[in-house]
Amino acid sequence: MKPALFALLLATAAPALADEVLWDSYGVPHIYADSEAGAFKGFGWAQAASHGNVLLRMYGESRARAAEYWGAEHAPLDRYLIAHDAPERSRAWYKAQTPQMRANLDGFAAGINAYLAAHPDHVPAELKRVLPITGIDVMAHAHRLMQFLYVAPMGRMLTPPAAFKPTGIGDGGDGDAGGSNGWAVAPSRSESGAAMLLANPHLPWAPSLLTYYEAQITAPGHSAYGATQVGLPVLRFAFNNNLGFTNTVNNMLGATRFALEEAPGGYRLDGKVMAYRRVTKSLLIRQSDGSLKRESFMQRHSVHGPVFDVGGKPIAVRIAGLDRPGVLQAYLDMGKAQDFAGFESALKRLQIPSFNIVYADRAGHVFHISNGILPRHKTGGTHAFWAGIVPGNRSDLISTEIEPYESLPKALDPPGGFVQNANDPPWVNTMPRVIDPKDYPAHAAPPLPMSLRAQMSARLLMGTDRLSFAEFTRRKLTTTSLLAERMKGPLLAATAGSDDPDVAGARDLLAGWDNRFESDARAAILFEHWATNFAGPGLNDQSNFVRHWTLDDPLNTPSGIKDPAAATAMLKAAAQAVKSRFGRLDPAYGDTSRFSAGESVSVPGNGGEGGLGLFRTISWGPWSGATRVPIAGETWVNLVEFSTPMKAIATMSYGNSSQPGTAHRSDQLNLLSEKRFRQLWLTRADVERNLEKREGY
Repeated sequence: MKPALFALLLATAAPALADEVLWDSYGVPHIYADSEAGAFKGFGWAQAASHGNVLLRMYGESRARAAEYWGAEHAPLDRYLIAHDAPERSRAWYKAQTPQMRANLDGFAAGINAYLAAHPDHVPAELKRVLPITGIDVMAHAHRLMQFLYVAPMGRMLTPPAAFKPTGIGDGGDGDAGGSNGWAVAPSRSESGAAMLLANPHLPWAPSLLTYYEAQITAPGHSAYGATQVGLPVLRFAFNNNLGFTNTVNNMLGATRFALEEAPGGYRLDGKVMAYRRVTKSLLIRQSDGSLKRESFMQRHSVHGPVFDVGGKPIAVRIAGLDRPGVLQAYLDMGKAQDFAGFESALKRLQIPSFNIVYADRAGHVFHISNGILPRHKTGGTHAFWAGIVPGNRSDLISTEIEPYESLPKALDPPGGFVQNANDPPWVNTMPRVIDPKDYPAHAAPPLPMSLRAQMSARLLMGTDRLSFAEFTRRKLTTTSLLAERMKGPLLAATAGSDDPDVAGARDLLAGWDNRFESDARAAILFEHWATNFAGPGLNDQSNFVRHWTLDDPLNTPSGIKDPAAATAMLKAAAQAVKSRFGRLDPAYGDTSRFSAGESVSVPGNGGEGGLGLFRTISWGPWSGATRVPIAGETWVNLVEFSTPMKAIATMSYGNSSQPGTAHRSDQLNLLSEKRFRQLWLTRADVERNLEKREGY
């Protein structure tokens, strides 16, 4: 074909893009722009439309001015960010971006401002105090989310170790309530011969800075579909025609706490007395009458970092990577990459401070890395040592470098044909195992037990069979409890000699159960009650098992009942508790556990706590009478096969908007309840056929 004719056909097939948002019938924005900065503006416009209240609240907090806008209850977070020089650093980071990225950040901010100017009643007056948004605010929010929620959250940094109770939801704890799942299956294990990817984050359902937002973004040189957390201008979970990636929390130790040894005139370091650097900081606090009062405080700094009073003792906090302002650029470049080399080059810059990353592509590569900005400790030391409070009187314990990319645990195209992560340490990211903890720095990841959710994740993928996309989807949706599969037989054997009527009734009910947490399951609530007696409220206490978890047998331990009589008593107590709350031993699971996103819609639930070995993870809130609703769990769930044509399905459990009065807060709960997915509309023609409205910006 002649070049001129080819160019004409290309121009006919791909007309110039207009700056507009096409909203589909699930409230997903499909953004079409004729420039990269224009696409960012459209994304800002869309986020303001769908999550304006959450967005402005978060940006006010990330400016460290929330107390000024909304009152004294916000002052502790303001002080924490100000103590870390976050506002000043955000301005410096913004200036450090390329001219194109600064234009992008400015564009995102301009989109927010433009939408709220065009819709003056969209957000309440108290939130408008934050306007206008600037590109610096966008960077400040990314900085706050990454460094001061995931890496060095105030709750963990400023709480004495004995008093800290992890929840697993964005706080860096090691509970199993939050987190995420990620899978990548290689062509050798795929029926179609194409790689497949699962993105499956679990975080709180209540609107917050951890809320996910789904979008498609199309601009010259950039076309990606996926999700991100509200307030971020780039997709963190994304796929394009040639590759895709997802994230799970790994709690990499990017922050270190140091216990300072006080001395007259300062603190001791290497036997010498060092004077604190003292800086007067201030913030404005809105009073009940609407007036503003300035509060000043003296912030101390040691050579380690800012110093805080923790339990009456001076603790300095040091965060790695504060000289690395490229997290947004890295995610953008990962989404724009078209092959593994391009994708990995963005990762190798080590700008993303935390997170496991799971990847698959059209060329057939699958990849997992326990990624992050990890301090290099020349003295060595275990993960537990650096996770605790470190002696602050030795300069050799102060890290000034980070571990190189090569030192991070990872696996590319392992022989088992898959990689997985469910917030577990990286040592069992595939089977057979391909990485050994001894080959990596001891503080790179903890030698903790692999959770039962993570074990179920690996079990669902291991083998030699080839998975169709339908089977890949079916396995993702399984509600089978690995704890029930492993422990129900021993429990039935332990209770076989009991003639107690409560025990006998419970035993008979469990014996007829298929171990699945489906809405019609009649024994799931009983087993859950027994499990929390046996393995503790967090479902991670191994003291009642015969065998504890071991890396030598990571998918079959812990196991066995150490004390059959105690396990029997636990079953009796569980039976009595269930009958007391529900008036019967066998309530239907979906009658008690309901999917609701804070509105009148309530539908039967399924899935459950990860500690039960459930891959379909729902973290339920407290009981309200005989029912409960989710507080966290399945949120953005996306499955992709890199076939031709591409297959892509998803759900956003709590919907794609949190604004009051939206039609898109509860419109996907039925899909979740019925274990169905939406077919994603990837082409403009498909979007036009499922169009709710069209907006220019």
